[in-house]
Amino acid sequence: MSLLRIENLEVAYGNIKALKGISLRVEEGEVVSLIGANGAGKTTTLQAISGLLRAKSGDILFKEKSIKKEKAYRISRAGIGHVPEGRRIFSDLSVEDNLIVATVAIKNNDMRINEDIEKIYGLFPVLKERKFQKAGTLSGGEQQMLAMARALLTQPKVLLLDEPSMGLSPLFVEKIFDTLKILKKAGKTILLVEQNVNLALDIADRAYVLETGKIVKEGKASDLKNDSAIKSAYLGI
Repeated sequence: MSLLRIENLEVAYGNIKALKGISLRVEEGEVVSLIGANGAGKTTTLQAISGLLRAKSGDILFKEKSIKKEKAYRISRAGIGHVPEGRRIFSDLSVEDNLIVATVAIKNNDMRINEDIEKIYGLFPVLKERKFQKAGTLSGGEQQMLAMARALLTQPKVLLLDEPSMGLSPLFVEKIFDTLKILKKAGKTILLVEQNVNLALDIADRAYVLETGKIVKEGKASDLKNDSAIKSAYLGI
């Protein structure tokens, strides 16, 4: 039984089909990568899962229950965390206030919430150093860490990550992926959209290749990394 499963999913923007009947699965404890060119449908897939876009047909199942018609906040509370492209933090709030806002979805007492925030600071020490700083004044890499920290505070069963390395310096890309390795080692289930195909395939257990709204290849990440067509199209080899 897959933790998250998509079956024949179609999503359209008006008359334009962005997803054309895709199917995929994510098992508990797996890191699965979605790779493909810009406009292939990767972000659309994540937005459909988290309820930000409505499916035209097909189904999305989380723990074998359809969530296709659920509101986004209910999907989040059910256990799907989404770190969107562009981060979307609250720029005028402090780092810590951004984290506190995220705990609204958690039905725990104040002491437990404080403990959870301290654990997040352990994962992202730079955020503790910046806890009273306005989030909008952070560097791009620090903002990405804050967006990830905020999602992790909701204690998701599945974490959706959309382009976590986009626009970051090589140093922060390395830090972000070091954090993902820690999460993977801890058994976190992750569905990752990432423009850096090398990094995406290095960290993933399995991967799917999207082209113009269709899945054209799937398999073990290590196998796809050695696939001649993938090397030519995405790795520049």
